[in-house]
Amino acid sequence: MDVFSDMKKWFVALAGVMLSLTLAACGSKTVATTSGGKITESQFYSSLKNTSSGKQVLQQMILNKVLDKQFGSKVKDSDVTKEYNSYKKQYGSSFNSVLQQSGMTASQLKQQIKSNLLLKEAVKADTKVTDAQLKDQFKSYQPKVTVSHILVSKKSTAENVIKQLNQGKSFASLAKKYSTDSATKNKGGKLDPFDNTDTQLDSTFKKAAFKLKTNQYTKTPVKTSYGYHVIKMDSNPGKGTYKQHETELKNQIYDKRMNDSATLKSVVSKVLKKGNVSIKDSQLQNVLADYLTSSSSSKSSK
Repeated sequence: MDVFSDMKKWFVALAGVMLSLTLAACGSKTVATTSGGKITESQFYSSLKNTSSGKQVLQQMILNKVLDKQFGSKVKDSDVTKEYNSYKKQYGSSFNSVLQQSGMTASQLKQQIKSNLLLKEAVKADTKVTDAQLKDQFKSYQPKVTVSHILVSKKSTAENVIKQLNQGKSFASLAKKYSTDSATKNKGGKLDPFDNTDTQLDSTFKKAAFKLKTNQYTKTPVKTSYGYHVIKMDSNPGKGTYKQHETELKNQIYDKRMNDSATLKSVVSKVLKKGNVSIKDSQLQNVLADYLTSSSSSKSSK
């Protein structure tokens, strides 16, 4: 999941969070002055509350309140910080620029992460995982593995690398000499650990990697859109049995439901109904209609 591009399909854009400050503190305070007169918070609120973005912000604010009430005890600050730090690691030196381009501050990103974690807890509470579902999820399951790779542009070069590996040459030294992947060549071609849920790596690359046992390497070049790879398995714990991986399998099932719009709509509907929401502004009476109608509150599949 990428917070920057898709913080769960229906979450509002971060620009809307700025609007929420106005919705929260409506009054006579002046927002701006001009040669033609001033603009007050109440005027600003009145002009925005019936726009689609204004309604989305109110939906988000209401949902955050009821989610925090119902599931806040399950989401710790350390959970938010951990996920925030994983994004910092993922984007490295470009993190701040990506954050800026997305119109977010660090605190706004953390708030979005917390909202997402709260929603996931709601999905988990709405999901009963059966042995049959675990077994089905296990079919595509692969535990986290660590691999190194050497990327080259020509098949003949990859075959030459494999020939040298067969002769006992060091994978790390060959990576440094031949690999065109500048991010990994000087560290032996090592990639970050990944499992079957990874969305960054090429599917052909992953398929070839998962077939390898620890210390094995591919005997033929692996072709992807990037070129030809030679892959070495540094650590593969083995698939084992589904009983050994119940926690991971359950999380994968929860994540699938988190990415299903019908499931999210049903879960949000239940959370809002339990939250006893009452809209006091007559012009916003229908702001939650999409979630509180009978069609959206039908029992979700579990």
